[in-house]
Amino acid sequence: MQTIQILAYGKLKEKYLRDAAAEYEKRLSRYCTFKCIELEPVQLSEKASEKEIAAALEKEGQQLIQKAKGFVIAMCIEGKLMDSASLAEKMQSIGVSGDSTITFLIGSSYGLSDEVKRRANLKLSMSPMTFPHQLARVMLYEQIYRGYQIQSGSKYHK
Repeated sequence: MQTIQILAYGKLKEKYLRDAAAEYEKRLSRYCTFKCIELEPVQLSEKASEKEIAAALEKEGQQLIQKAKGFVIAMCIEGKLMDSASLAEKMQSIGVSGDSTITFLIGSSYGLSDEVKRRANLKLSMSPMTFPHQLARVMLYEQIYRGYQIQSGSKYHK
């Protein structure tokens, strides 16, 4: 069984987002071992300098790289755009190629360090639009679930 791991900075604060995440986690349990590891972002003041932000990104990046396993997908706006069927195909091909774990990386509000992006096997963008991190995380859960539904030939995707 494939393992899907999400490394995400921050917690889901709103109940409706936690409920949605829990529902997708339950649905995904039929298809994979699914886990989301919430990491504590580096706390910076609103007036943080570029140097402080760069140092925070580096520290967060090291933590992500240490915890990432298998095929690593960095979620970033400059990443590749894929439709749901293409993501499903990619997830399936990763498993067939021998990687039993896919790790999705979601950075803090400052994004992902260049080092993390270089480490990733794939940079993926959900959209050129900007979404709140918490909502994007639930959207990613849904797309992973949709991917498994597509692979199984379910009508969910129709």
